[in-house]
Amino acid sequence: MERVYKTMRNAGALNIVIGIIITVAGLSVGIMSIINGAVLLKRKSEITF
Repeated sequence: MERVYKTMRNAGALNIVIGIIITVAGLSVGIMSIINGAVLLKRKSEITF
């Protein structure tokens, strides 16, 4: 039984780490998207088609 508890503990810890990594990555991508959109809006007059 102790082996099962260790496995569950390791799986839980891994899930927490993966969740933190995904949250940080999502936040980073969101911030970069906002900055990129702001730059595009700032240079809107320079864009010609």
